[in-house]
Amino acid sequence: MASIVEVMQPELRHLRYLLAVAEHANFTRAAEELRISQPTLSQQVKQLEKALGVQLFDRTGRTVRLTDAGTAYAHHARRALRDLAAGERAVLDVQDLSRGHLRLAVTPTFTAYLTGPLVAAFYERHPGITLDVREMTQDRIEAELLDDRLDLGIAFSGTHLPGVEAGTLFTESLSLVVGPCHPEAGREGPLPITDLRGRHLALLSEDFATRRHIDEHFTAHDVRPRIVVEANSVNALTEIVTRTSLATVLPDAVTRDHPHLAPVPLTPAIPARTVTLLRRESAYRSAAVRAFTELATQWAQSPLD
Repeated sequence: MASIVEVMQPELRHLRYLLAVAEHANFTRAAEELRISQPTLSQQVKQLEKALGVQLFDRTGRTVRLTDAGTAYAHHARRALRDLAAGERAVLDVQDLSRGHLRLAVTPTFTAYLTGPLVAAFYERHPGITLDVREMTQDRIEAELLDDRLDLGIAFSGTHLPGVEAGTLFTESLSLVVGPCHPEAGREGPLPITDLRGRHLALLSEDFATRRHIDEHFTAHDVRPRIVVEANSVNALTEIVTRTSLATVLPDAVTRDHPHLAPVPLTPAIPARTVTLLRRESAYRSAAVRAFTELATQWAQSPLD
């Protein structure tokens, strides 16, 4: 008579246990995350290995790592759990948008002018939908989309990871942004970019894609302003520029909600960037996803107040 272990079929908990150990490379830390005892976790993984007839983990080193067979099985386990989660969301999806959930991520500069209007308009139209809004880099957005940890992302066009598709929303232009104390306040017409040589500026820190985009344009035109303030927050920059004679370089749209700030076009202009709505190609399109996509498209055509 076959034993219980021999006829055991892998269950969802075995897949979750496997992936937790693979992520932490340690049974104890994985057990803590799963809120089960370490001996229980070890026993469950051993049962899975016996059921499959292969060794999934190499336990001989200081850390636990997947074997070749374990790596192959973990790939399918992740996909299975991801597809199951998508199926559960599909079952719970309500077409009249009376309830639901949407996971959205944006790159940092969009929090200054895009996230607020879009989320406010979406909530006003669909108050039953809960929104999970996060700020992260574009690389992480794409990775999270592929892992089914996000439904949508707002970022820039370019080369995307396989499996991520992008829909164009609008074109973002950048200008010199000045406050009421700046000498260029009230200026009519563009400012030659060469006039920025040696000027004091406050800019985003170098870990921002927007800052790298600005620096590339300055370098191309042999312009080296003096960066006296670096900030990792767009809101901090707008406050600094409002209260000092410093200028910054930001998307023109940032000035919409700041009546004391004004964009001054540069010539040659900093190349515009295409803003895109990102999603996973094979992802289920819930009613909430479709509604937000429609709203974002409307905003792109005629910005919401």
